[in-house]
Amino acid sequence: MSDPSFDRLGIWNWESENVADEIEYAKYAESKGFDSVWQGESRLVRDAMTIMGAYTQVTDSIKFGPGVTNCYTRNVALMAQTFSTLHELSNGRAMLGIGAWWDPLASKVGIDRQNALRYMWEYCTVLSKLLDLENVTYDGQYIQVEDIELDLVRANADPRSVPIYIGATGLTMNKMSGELVGKGVVDGVYMNYLIPPEHNELAMEKLTEGVEKQGGEIEDVDRPQLIAVSMDEDADVAIDNARGLVTQYIGQQPHITKASGIDPEVGEQIGEELGGWPASAEDIERASRLVPDEVVTNVVAAGTPEDCVQKVGDYCEAGCTEPSLYSLGSNTEEVIDVFAEFKAE
Repeated sequence: MSDPSFDRLGIWNWESENVADEIEYAKYAESKGFDSVWQGESRLVRDAMTIMGAYTQVTDSIKFGPGVTNCYTRNVALMAQTFSTLHELSNGRAMLGIGAWWDPLASKVGIDRQNALRYMWEYCTVLSKLLDLENVTYDGQYIQVEDIELDLVRANADPRSVPIYIGATGLTMNKMSGELVGKGVVDGVYMNYLIPPEHNELAMEKLTEGVEKQGGEIEDVDRPQLIAVSMDEDADVAIDNARGLVTQYIGQQPHITKASGIDPEVGEQIGEELGGWPASAEDIERASRLVPDEVVTNVVAAGTPEDCVQKVGDYCEAGCTEPSLYSLGSNTEEVIDVFAEFKAE
């Protein structure tokens, strides 16, 4: 098998032991010619907006976005205001990855995610108009705004060209995302991690169906993807280092369980062993015994550097346009170095 070549590369930062390390990783990725840095905002840990504000001040060319924030906890007008500001601070480098969050976390903070597809459709429609500096009145099923616009009295009043990416895992969300690309509302999808490349192929079918319904083509849909990377010269060590994360997500996030390809009964067993969310380190260790090596390597780029590069190449062959690499170890800079060698000139 020949070595893959990557036209675009990004990294994904989330919950490093020292928050300052995330700033350094962004700077290092930029120095190595990477195109983007995505900031995780999944659980109630660090918020992405604060850290991305720091990125604007220490980098010059790399693009950045949350990978992904959610469409519930920030009012659509506030989201537009936030990304208008990040756009200004960074000279136009801000991107927005936005998803429909997940339960049980959403329900624990009082959010009802019923009909998340419709909510996302309405939210992105209004958000796109606001970033285009339109005056917006919208009476939707979930989003209602009246006569609002970004109030740019002293700031530059040009439209904010902020690419919007929907964090889509489920096939129905992918189809809807394709439609929104076809309508010119969003720019693409931010494909999820801890799923096999085969799931990308299914998503591509639905993205194509959606965008063509609105008169577009699949080439119109940009498809960066979060990909977990566990790299070590000893492949067994790399696989073991990834097992806990795989266990946690399969047992706690039903959309990941479904997309991962794991036997549903095994997924249920893992969930029972974890005992709900949040799980303790002891719960994760106990449940991880149910997750064999082949499940880990099916959904994570885990193994030697050569193994990891080939696996990420598999995701690209299946539809990813820009790998967004999440190092599961303390060797983020090594991961950046390895993949930088395969970045297309």
